Amino acid sequence: MAGVRRLLAGALLATSAAGVAFVGHHEGLKKTAYRDPVGIVTVCYGHTATARLGQSYSKEACQALLQSDLRAAEAAVRRLVKVPLSQETFDALVSFVFNVGEGNFARSTLLRKLNAGDYVGACRELPKWTLARGRELPGLVTRRNDEMALCLKGLK
Repeated sequence: MAGVRRLLAGALLATSAAGVAFVGHHEGLKKTAYRDPVGIVTVCYGHTATARLGQSYSKEACQALLQSDLRAAEAAVRRLVKVPLSQETFDALVSFVFNVGEGNFARSTLLRKLNAGDYVGACRELPKWTLARGRELPGLVTRRNDEMALCLKGLK
């Protein structure tokens, strides 16, 4: 694979500033809690763990929640991925795990392909994840295509 020199052990990686901006862009900032398209209470940049309707946060508090949520997604990627990753591929996977959760990632064909060394095949699995509770969401179509592009960029 071209760019092997750019691949790093996952334990050395953290989400880049560009990766944080990528997730922030796709999640969008909403400082007051709301129900997402499938009814999950969400606040800030896609934070759901402690979100309750009626809550409001400052931009700074939202950024802190995003950093905390990203650390959890990073830890899942580091723990589950057994092959070296480039920064871009790591960022794409963190975005994906942030959105779909560790359990879905752990059970995915994407992860199986990645750990088998099929980097391209793994990246091409991303656009298959566009459903939320059985409904295809246009925002997920866009996000997954962008994640795939970022994932593949890391392989060049």
